[in-house]
Amino acid sequence: MAKDINQELSRRERQIMIALFRHGTASVKEIAEAIPDPPSDTAIRTFLRILEDKGFVKRQRDGRKHIYRPSMSRARAARNALTSVLGTFFEGSLGEAVAAHLADPAANVDRAELDRLRQMIDDARKETT
Repeated sequence: MAKDINQELSRRERQIMIALFRHGTASVKEIAEAIPDPPSDTAIRTFLRILEDKGFVKRQRDGRKHIYRPSMSRARAARNALTSVLGTFFEGSLGEAVAAHLADPAANVDRAELDRLRQMIDDARKETT
């Protein structure tokens, strides 16, 4: 099964991954600047080493410092997370997940978003026929 970042990572590890997805590549200093209430540089390095061991981060040397990047694209990580959520909560059904979201009054899905969803569904129908 594909790795799900949301299930396999701690809060701090997720914050670091979000910073890396936003920047593409980043140094420890850049990561510290991108996350709320950052821990020490030493702690960030420790989290990065853990993320590297888990296979989520790759590291390369740039002079005296290391530059870190995600080992997978943000889109792939998102697909993996969505697959995990669908399997865990909706028995694999995208329709059930969308229905649950649309039924939530807090979702505030506007007409433009509904039109965009309809267009994606229409396009998907054309591809499967």
